[in-house]
Amino acid sequence: MSGGVDSSVAALLTMHEGYDVIGATMKLYDKPETDSRGKTCGTSDDVADAASVCARLGIPHHIFDMRSEFNAEVMRRFAEIYRSGETPNPCIICNRRIKFGGLLERALAMDCDKIVTGHYAAIVYDAPSGRWLLQKAADHAKDQTYFLYTLTQRQLAHILFPVGTLTKSEVRAIAEERGFINSRKHDSQDICFLPDGDYVSFIERYCGEKCPEGDFIDRQGNVIGHHKGAIRYTIGQRKGLGMGFNKPMYVCAKDVTARTVTLGDNADLFSRSVTARDINLIAFDRLERPLRVTAKVRYSQREEPAILEQTDDDELHLEFDNPQRAVAPGQAVVCYDGSTVLCGGTILG
Repeated sequence: MSGGVDSSVAALLTMHEGYDVIGATMKLYDKPETDSRGKTCGTSDDVADAASVCARLGIPHHIFDMRSEFNAEVMRRFAEIYRSGETPNPCIICNRRIKFGGLLERALAMDCDKIVTGHYAAIVYDAPSGRWLLQKAADHAKDQTYFLYTLTQRQLAHILFPVGTLTKSEVRAIAEERGFINSRKHDSQDICFLPDGDYVSFIERYCGEKCPEGDFIDRQGNVIGHHKGAIRYTIGQRKGLGMGFNKPMYVCAKDVTARTVTLGDNADLFSRSVTARDINLIAFDRLERPLRVTAKVRYSQREEPAILEQTDDDELHLEFDNPQRAVAPGQAVVCYDGSTVLCGGTILG
């Protein structure tokens, strides 16, 4: 229970299903207090809100200190991946390693059978295949399956997503009817350990060194300017390059070893082919033949039609019908068959 409205209503709905429920709030990192009306999560106000809801529901409330795990599995990985030249998604890492990794193991050790969260998604058991399937939420505008594609069969068997069948407005109405203190609380949207959004300063503080400066180069390898550190730039970026050119220029690639950032035209950002590693297959054990799917290479993108092929034990290849813009190594590609998540992986390029 993060202190937000979604997890609070999830607890209530789980009780309605006849489960004995225990509220759990994770302490993930040390941070300065922020206004609870803001878009970050995990402040003392959030913990107090979670405790208030648990008291109203008449259930125990536990606070688990998971700072060490979060530091090693999320914050360190975030910094290292950025420094390698890729663009990580910390929410996916946290779901995989902390919420449905470390927290689930703690729950099972306490003889709890399920872990329940306020994610907007659905889990169903498919008897013919004998597999647990991850499916989109009823509220497609709030669907979070993109961030959950790493869930394994074992994890899916021990997870409940009660609000996945509801819209956000319905969730808030339930919370307001029950008098929850957080019924109108803002959603948390920013990276929790970056309340100011300044990931560059965080990485430099965390690693104890400045990101080395280097050269802007064009697609032919010619030096056309000087940059202030490759981690400051993202694939597809046009503004904030720190210097002017005689035409719009976009970040097309980064090489942290050579300390170069490649700039090009908008047309240079489009590609049909995407390869992914560190894959997770949900709907099948292995993809034996090419499959027609829809897929997206970032959360905010709509799904696009593609041909999916598994090219190795830990590799997927997608050929999109239409070229995709600004595909960023380190981000996730997630594949769907209608409302069902088939698989996903980390983009190589």
